[in-house]
Amino acid sequence: MKFTRYLIYSLSVFLLTCNLQAAEKPIIRLAVLSFGTVQWELEALKQSAQFKNSEFELQIQKIATPQAGKIALQAGAVDMIVTDWIWVAKMRATGSDLSFYPYSTTSGALMVANNSPINTLKDLVGKKLAIAGGELDKNWLLLQALGQQQQLDLANVTTPVYGAPPLLNQELLKGRVDAVMNYWHFAARLAPQGYRKILDGKQILAALGIKTALPTLGYVFKQSWAQEHKTALQKFFKASQATKTQLCQQDNFWQQIVPLLKAKNTATQTNLRQAYCAGQISTWGLKQQQAAAQVYQLLRKLSANKLTGTAKTLDLDIFWQAK
Repeated sequence: MKFTRYLIYSLSVFLLTCNLQAAEKPIIRLAVLSFGTVQWELEALKQSAQFKNSEFELQIQKIATPQAGKIALQAGAVDMIVTDWIWVAKMRATGSDLSFYPYSTTSGALMVANNSPINTLKDLVGKKLAIAGGELDKNWLLLQALGQQQQLDLANVTTPVYGAPPLLNQELLKGRVDAVMNYWHFAARLAPQGYRKILDGKQILAALGIKTALPTLGYVFKQSWAQEHKTALQKFFKASQATKTQLCQQDNFWQQIVPLLKAKNTATQTNLRQAYCAGQISTWGLKQQQAAAQVYQLLRKLSANKLTGTAKTLDLDIFWQAK
């Protein structure tokens, strides 16, 4: 009887200790687009053994628009979102303490039908060009910068059409526009349907003299919060990178998230995987950050400060260093 009471007591203490340890785990509240690609990786991460043994809890909040995530972050409703470093730079210029940590280098692409006569930027003259993200989309601005090198004012020699990414893909499929500059995963869905790439964001930058691979998207959070949760944040970034590697190297791991792709045919699934994996961050340091400063100057000039904000140069302190 005494042994039984002792066993029950020991088990109770053990369970209480486990519950206390679980409760003490820091929580990372992350907002992601309900239709975005970041959730692919997060879903795979949640199913991994490393997540079950992780030193942090992850609360994922689905949002409808990128702007909703930015508002939630600034209001303190979430701890982290995924967006571009240009917005972070703009906010830092207003006194915000937001920081950026790279997530992916995958960029949008300019797509046309396989039988289209468009092969170069000059072939866009007189054509209807669909652009995701609006007139201040960074890829559209950089494409205009490349056009200027070729004495082309693309905003005036084409008919720009702005709209939501899936709608613009449909416009191209129906032949209502001649070309589309769309986000990477929408461009990847077009290729198996008889469409080809003219240029992507990396190629545009290379043509502009910036050959260093730069992140297009990253995790964004308040620096003050990151300092208080440094260990958990480092563990999360490490787990995120490990998950991305597994998705790209292990077929069975990738198959777990295939339903999230909403792609019925194998060709599209393969294309999405290749594009996703091409965005892996291999190197991140001062060289890449200085290249980002060059891009910032281009975008500042092209947008007349509308995209970048008032800062004359890029504050490299926006890039958080996980040490």
